[in-house]
Amino acid sequence: MRSLFLAALLAAVPTAVIAQDLTPAESQRIDTIVTEALAKSGVPSASIAVVRGGRIVLAKAYGKASETIPVATPALPYQVASNSKQFTAAAILLLEDEGKLSLDDHVSKYLPGISGGDQITIRQLLSHTSGLQDYWPHDYSFVAMSKPVRPKGIIDRWAKKPLDFAPGTQWQYSNTGYVVAGQIVEKVAKRSLFDFLKSRIFTPLGMTSVVDQDKAIGPAYPQGYKRFALGPVRPDTPAAPGWLYAAGELSMSATDLAKWNIARMNRSLLPADDWAVQETPVKLTDGKDTGYGLGVSVRQFAGKPMIEHSGESVGFLSENMVFPDQKTSVTVLTNSWFSDAFVQMAQGIARTALPAPAGDPADAAYLTKAQTVFDQLASGALDRKLLTDNANYYFDTTALADYKSSLGALGKPVRIVQTGTSQARGGFVARRYRVEYGDRALSISTFSEPGADGRFEQFLVAPTQ
Repeated sequence: MRSLFLAALLAAVPTAVIAQDLTPAESQRIDTIVTEALAKSGVPSASIAVVRGGRIVLAKAYGKASETIPVATPALPYQVASNSKQFTAAAILLLEDEGKLSLDDHVSKYLPGISGGDQITIRQLLSHTSGLQDYWPHDYSFVAMSKPVRPKGIIDRWAKKPLDFAPGTQWQYSNTGYVVAGQIVEKVAKRSLFDFLKSRIFTPLGMTSVVDQDKAIGPAYPQGYKRFALGPVRPDTPAAPGWLYAAGELSMSATDLAKWNIARMNRSLLPADDWAVQETPVKLTDGKDTGYGLGVSVRQFAGKPMIEHSGESVGFLSENMVFPDQKTSVTVLTNSWFSDAFVQMAQGIARTALPAPAGDPADAAYLTKAQTVFDQLASGALDRKLLTDNANYYFDTTALADYKSSLGALGKPVRIVQTGTSQARGGFVARRYRVEYGDRALSISTFSEPGADGRFEQFLVAPTQ
């Protein structure tokens, strides 16, 4: 374990291809987020891409891609697994644009013998509301995955079982539904799903790294890694060919997935209404919002609308976060499936890359003032002229001692940023800040007098995630 762990750390020197529009501090913060996540988790490598202002501003790879590729590079295609689902859904939408099918067609129109096929619509396949039982709910490769399979084999074994629920009545993730959808694409388009996607999406967008994951195996490609509990990090054995198909068959670089994210932001390549349909959460028959569209989750992060999906295949995990309103996206691809480091990296990078919210013109002055007071509390030398009578009353001898001992022990923070927008509250202006260290974060809740020269009525520091 020690030798593998040290090798990962030594290989974690970043390789950059594009670095624009990020300040040196932001770039350093992203490097810190990724390298520390790799070091703490033992994940061998990560490949990331950041879009800001509608264009790629950063693409970097860190760590060891495989036993034969000791230093990862941004051009390497990692398995993106279920991030492939949005592409399968896009293929259906393109065929609908051509009048060759409808999202509300029943599955039985194209494929006979599917359980509930005369009730399940294509839309329900893509939104995980079909009731078809998921053939791979596991977070490991089960015994059948050691042997090759064709889509028909998956369909015959899982899509002809009794439904888990009546179509449209529940949401339950189902890779099986996407295998069925992929077969519908191939029957209607009269070509393989991958070839259809290549001609209609990958080539037009210049996504040159994309390959079928069954072919992205060997010494020229990233290796997936596993770990049993806290044991050594070991190379994993890929699933036999055919198992991910339309549910997760793609491998690509983080940069190429970012190109797709840009098309989403710009409403290009696909008609705008196709993007809108994909990003509209499907509702159940009882009216409940599923929070899932067609191949993508629809949710919020840091108070901002987000289109998101993650992916998991044998030895690989990925996270793709798109913020259309901010023209920002974060893509993180890793070659392990034993840690949530990929999510922690993506969320940390997103907090760094997202534009600061528009707020009170005095926000900049109060950020500087908040940094000053925080540093003073950590050192125990508080300038009480920056505080109101009530705040001075709060910071009695005990409070000052506790602030000094607990904050001073943490050292200098990496950065302090405002979170959210300023708001009026009780005759004061409320602002919140996030204090980031290498391995933890704190929150600051402040009330201040109106105007750029106002004093703090409240300055409370607390732990946060």
